[in-house]
Amino acid sequence: MNEIKIGITGLPGSGKTYTLKRVIEMLGKDITVGGMIDEKITDGRHEIGINVCNLQTGEKVTFAKPGVESKITVGNLGVDLSLFESISIDAIKTACETCDVIVIDEVGKVEVESQAFVDAVKDALDVDKPMILTLHKKSRNPLLQDIRRRDDVRILEVTPTNRNLLPHKIMRLMNGENI
Repeated sequence: MNEIKIGITGLPGSGKTYTLKRVIEMLGKDITVGGMIDEKITDGRHEIGINVCNLQTGEKVTFAKPGVESKITVGNLGVDLSLFESISIDAIKTACETCDVIVIDEVGKVEVESQAFVDAVKDALDVDKPMILTLHKKSRNPLLQDIRRRDDVRILEVTPTNRNLLPHKIMRLMNGENI
């Protein structure tokens, strides 16, 4: 497997995490995938929280929910960065050390408020392993700008039109095909 690094970007709700989860499924059981994934919690109509999940251990915690007092918010959700860090940092570091593929979902506006997360992502980018990140599309955060400028990261945008095809394209790239 190629040591390619792929950044999946797109507008909110475009299918970044969906695409990422499909690629993880397609990698199969012989490839160890580690890192972290953000999962939106809804009541069917409204976002009522956000979990961060360690892909290897399955451990998860709700780090954004209504009623949390915080300077950082997502809509009406307050963000507890220490809860986010309690799962994400170790998940990324362990993936760098022990996994075949590193996954970081999502490098977004909320997540980059954590300096520990920013440092973990920077360290992970320097590991010689395949990596898939989802990236906030419009953020001007220095970390996101650095990732977009890197020669070793291929940025792909998810749209409603390509979101079913994109996981296949990512698999071809990871297998070393030039596309």
